[in-house]
This record gives sequence, C-alpha cells and structure tokens, in this order.
Amino acid sequence: MVELNHTIVWATDRDASAGFLAGILGLAVGAETAPFLPVVLGNGVTLDFAQAERVAGQHYAFLVSDAEFDAALARLTASGTPVYADPLHRTAGLNTMFGGRGCYFADPDGHNLELLTKAG
Repeated sequence: MVELNHTIVWATDRDASAGFLAGILGLAVGAETAPFLPVVLGNGVTLDFAQAERVAGQHYAFLVSDAEFDAALARLTASGTPVYADPLHRTAGLNTMFGGRGCYFADPDGHNLELLTKAG
C-alpha cells in the first residue's frame, strides 16, 4: 500500500501561511522541526510549511465532512476570504460537484486551496 506521508508547502511567510490554513481547517500548527512548520491533517498526512523568497502557486484539495465544511466556510467568511465555485476563481460561491459541496480559495501566497465534501 502506498500512502502520501508529507509534502512541502513553500511560503513567503511560513508562519502566516501555516497559521492561515490551520485556522481555516480548525487544526493546530505543530512544533517547528527546522526548517519546517507542520500542519498535520486528520489522515496523518503532514503539510510541512517552508520559507521561500518566491512561491509558484500549487493546488491542495481537502476532503472534509459536511460539518467540517460548514465550520471552515464560516471561518473563511469571517476572515473575509473570497470563495469560488471553480478552480480558476471566476464564479463566486460554492459548487455541487460529485453530489457534495465544494469551494476554492487562495492562501496568503496564492496557493489554490479546495474544500470538498465528496470526491469524484
């Protein structure tokens, strides 16, 4: 069996980016393991945030329960972060792909983040 264990998320402000994502997902930022600042997802996959001078935007999708989606959406709304129905951020709001709900939003470095309640 092959499982994703961790990946590096490059950020121009590692602490701010890790804190932003952890806050939206209702998770904690872990203790620094130089040079990384980890955010551990519920399935044990770790996003290791690392400092960089410049960042090329990446896409990260998070499969969440309906309750987790509602909570994250409330936090996005409270933070003033726009949400979009499509990955190109052309249509504001939510989508109903795969019979669930989903949305896309940008982190402080422009990474394209996605929340979805059902995977295709």
